[in-house]
Amino acid sequence: MKESSILWRGEMTTRRALTGRGMSFLSGGMLWLLGFLILPSLIFIALSFAERGVYGEVIWTFSLENYRRLAGFSSFGWTPDYLLILGRSVIVAFVTTSVAILLSYPLTFFIASRPERSRFMWLVIIIIPFWTNIVIRTYAWFFLFSPEFPFARIAAFLGLIPAGTSLYPSAFAVYVGMISDYLPFLALPLYSSVERLDWSLVEAAQDLYASRIRVFMQAILPQTAPGLTVGIILTFVPTMATFVVPDLLGGAKYMLVGNLIQQQFGASRDWPFGAAISMALMLMTLFSMRIYRRKGKKVDLL
Repeated sequence: MKESSILWRGEMTTRRALTGRGMSFLSGGMLWLLGFLILPSLIFIALSFAERGVYGEVIWTFSLENYRRLAGFSSFGWTPDYLLILGRSVIVAFVTTSVAILLSYPLTFFIASRPERSRFMWLVIIIIPFWTNIVIRTYAWFFLFSPEFPFARIAAFLGLIPAGTSLYPSAFAVYVGMISDYLPFLALPLYSSVERLDWSLVEAAQDLYASRIRVFMQAILPQTAPGLTVGIILTFVPTMATFVVPDLLGGAKYMLVGNLIQQQFGASRDWPFGAAISMALMLMTLFSMRIYRRKGKKVDLL
């Protein structure tokens, strides 16, 4: 049976030819995803079920020992150490993202209210941290938190730390470093939504005697939700897996899951266990994003 022709953009063609043309356009991207995302993920999944040899080699035998070890079970009994590291990573990512949101809203509204000629300058100030490596930015906090600088002296004067000591390694230094490093990832996408804000809706809510909280929740938040969603994903996901900031500013006192993974693929040479931790991190991230999407839909309906 002869296939009927269809008209597509002024050209007579068939559905089969149109499908083949579409597949040819998609083939490059599909091959890229297959080679650099799907296949490495499958290898990681298989590696997480393997075992570590005596000399650090990978033994390809199917086993759940890595996941049991991650859950805290071992030949010496049960310990919550790894679960505490995973939970601490979620808390740090959540706090970092939340503080970045609180700082980004007034920052982006301030920039959006500036004259058009000066907005570019303020955006450049936010983008400047991207021009330097994260290690260099983190090392800068070493000097700012050192005993000779005002931050440590003020903390010592208030009795928070002993005199002559620095503010690192500590959880406070880790949070400050994380927020400063990942704030631009949330502020820039949010600014793109704030800049296109329809102020007539805000004025209408104010004319109806809505409170400031209600104006924000019903007139501002729904309009800025697209940029906020992108910013949260770009901030929360890398914060969960980072290891440079907690390693430098937290030391051995504040280990996160990124540091744990780095140790397994580095000095410990326990690649299967490192792959199992990475898989757990991926599942935790996807689960967190799923919860956020559900909560975000409820917020949009308010």
